[in-house]
Amino acid sequence: MIFLQIWRFVAPGLYQHEKKVVLPFTILSSVCFLGGGVFGYLVVFPPAFQFLTGYSTGHLAVMPAVSEYFSLALRLLIAFGVIFELPVFMVLLAKVGLVNTAFLNKNRKYAFLLAFVIAAILTPTPDVVNQLMMAIPLVILYEISIVAVWLFGRKILADFGEVASGPQGE
Repeated sequence: MIFLQIWRFVAPGLYQHEKKVVLPFTILSSVCFLGGGVFGYLVVFPPAFQFLTGYSTGHLAVMPAVSEYFSLALRLLIAFGVIFELPVFMVLLAKVGLVNTAFLNKNRKYAFLLAFVIAAILTPTPDVVNQLMMAIPLVILYEISIVAVWLFGRKILADFGEVASGPQGE
């Protein structure tokens, strides 16, 4: 809802050719964020919550408060929503000219290491399973980003330049 309000504020000030470039990124970014949130809630949240409640024994009962439950769920939803934005972010960087497929391929090993570091920082529980459940999608999203940059990175920038400069011969 917040993003919709921002778009409604910014959109009137954009030229038509700018809207043609920004609107697909906006829609795709929203879909990726929601997909990441759904993945985090359906795939990662159950084992994370089970890990936290796994300390109960016959003499010790775990009774998480509602605020703790929602805090864990919200942190996972936001973290996975943000990491699922990686392909959109990489294509945007490619449009600007900061990255290309050769750069991404060359730095793959550093990206994989960074994926595991980010997973260790962002996961709210300190167990390896949840960290892997974030790092593996990050690695897969990095590979998807390479393909997306190869498919859309330069082409979108070239199309935007043609639209912005107008028809040739003027």
